[in-house]
Amino acid sequence: MCGRFSLTLSPKDIWDYFLLREEFNLAQRYNIAPSQEVAAVRLEEGHRRLTYLHWGLIPSWADDRKIGYRTINARSETAHKIPSFRAAFRSRRCLIPASGFYEWEKKQGTKQPYFIYRKDGNPMALAGLWEHWEDKEGKEVIESCTILTTEATDPVARLHDRMPVILEPDVFGFWLDPKEQSVGRLRELLKPAAPEVLSMHAVSKYVNKAGNEGKKCIEPAQEEKPAES
Repeated sequence: MCGRFSLTLSPKDIWDYFLLREEFNLAQRYNIAPSQEVAAVRLEEGHRRLTYLHWGLIPSWADDRKIGYRTINARSETAHKIPSFRAAFRSRRCLIPASGFYEWEKKQGTKQPYFIYRKDGNPMALAGLWEHWEDKEGKEVIESCTILTTEATDPVARLHDRMPVILEPDVFGFWLDPKEQSVGRLRELLKPAAPEVLSMHAVSKYVNKAGNEGKKCIEPAQEEKPAES
């Protein structure tokens, strides 16, 4: 799964990697949690633009926005046929930029957090879906998203059996284009990252509290040796 991640890269790095249309300001965030606003790239009027979406997808037909607490992730294998995600999978796809994400290892009655990131230093492009929701009175409008997950490969598989889908730049255009609606071809993109793409190291339990921020979240834990990559 993906329940916490960071985005600490410069706007220029993100601009260049995602080939964005317009300039933007972006604050560094080390501990992004569900129900918060997250940066997302989507296609608008034929151009890639950065926007902000509520993390926890709220289907357009939902009576209550609270469903978003249960939809921060969607399984890539079944999202195309699950009612909550089916319409978004067809024509509302996005990319969630990240510097890396966190996963926890159960260890001697406690949970040791790890930070997972690309070895090449590039941004991660997490595959996502987005949706538009309005309450019955038309007083509240929320655009929200979910992160697609897949079977974990090393090094993540040492910690958990699921991980976010990480897309490469050569498929960004196809994934973002709402006119591309071939479920079979889209699903072919949603495969685990090759083991050589990622690395990880143990970090301080400081990151366990969602309200904690700063570089301490991603620094190697003093009491733990970084995991092999």
